[in-house]
Amino acid sequence: MNPLPHKQIGVAVIWNPAGQILIDKRKAGGSMGGLWEFPGGKIEPGETVIECIVREIREELAIEITVGEHLITIEHTYPAFQITLIVHHCQHTSGIPQSIESDEIRWVDVHDLASYQFPAANLAIIRAIESGVSGAIC
Repeated sequence: MNPLPHKQIGVAVIWNPAGQILIDKRKAGGSMGGLWEFPGGKIEPGETVIECIVREIREELAIEITVGEHLITIEHTYPAFQITLIVHHCQHTSGIPQSIESDEIRWVDVHDLASYQFPAANLAIIRAIESGVSGAIC
């Protein structure tokens, strides 16, 4: 039996000055299409997690961010692949977010995250955010 493919993903929990977090909706028809997620993407060879997060956010949302403290690392196995999510708090610094790689983007209050449907691996991110919300903004 072949081992499942493994992806390492840099993930951004992007805060705005109002204390809201940016989430995006995965494109319908793609892997986990229609579910909401925290933006980020695959770490390229020779790239640090922080470099990955900055690059992915530029590519996917056309904004600039400052990457802050590490929030959580999650190992999760889906039926077709394994994933490691390396999640950092980030601060939105400039630009207007655009849904370049997603169907929709939204700034949401932390307490409203539970009303959005996320992939299973993202649920631990939400719990980590909720448990440390008072000091979450970097």
